[in-house]
Amino acid sequence: MARPRGSYAKGIAKREEILDTALEIVARVGYSRATVRELAQAVGLSQTGLLHYFGSKEQLFVEILRRRDLVDLRAATGASGRADGSGAGGGNGAGGGNGEDGGSGPEDAGFPPDLVGALAALQRHNAEVPGLVQLFSRLSAEAVEPDHPAHAYFRDRYRDVRAGGAEAIRASQAAGELPAGIDADRLAVLVFALIDGLQMQWQYDPEIDMAEQLSYFWRLLGR
Repeated sequence: MARPRGSYAKGIAKREEILDTALEIVARVGYSRATVRELAQAVGLSQTGLLHYFGSKEQLFVEILRRRDLVDLRAATGASGRADGSGAGGGNGAGGGNGEDGGSGPEDAGFPPDLVGALAALQRHNAEVPGLVQLFSRLSAEAVEPDHPAHAYFRDRYRDVRAGGAEAIRASQAAGELPAGIDADRLAVLVFALIDGLQMQWQYDPEIDMAEQLSYFWRLLGR
């Protein structure tokens, strides 16, 4: 029997409320200190009631990361898309949409045309939300095990940002903003490895200016 439309809509709305609230709490206190109990209390649910919407604690945090991707893309581009995904795709930086689904340019993969500026904006944003940076770093390390609930999320995410980033790099090359002789696919791998590494170092030493270090990398390439 189909669920009543009103009940279904309320369930979707509650799930969105949970994710928005969880994102704010994790950004403030970090992954290691954000408990399911605290998240449940913040939205007026029991722990069991909260997990009913996601299936498990691990899947809840995966969905928090997906929401982080959407917020990241808006931070990087100034896009006004809704958090439910109707306005923008997510990313590792930027772009969490599937870069291999087709489409003719970096925007189709969730990437803005100005990759350099967008990634710098993203790093400035990340410096303001240390808890979310910790969530990404911790969960991405844990998820290398193939049976981890977040493994597929990170595997697909890295694939998509590499593909979308490479397309954006090729667009920059065509515009004369980056040297034409650089292998765009290899550069995309290096760029996102650099971003992840900068975020890890920044967690140990917040004096590191991630955006400036990334800008220096582009200048080394002649950008």
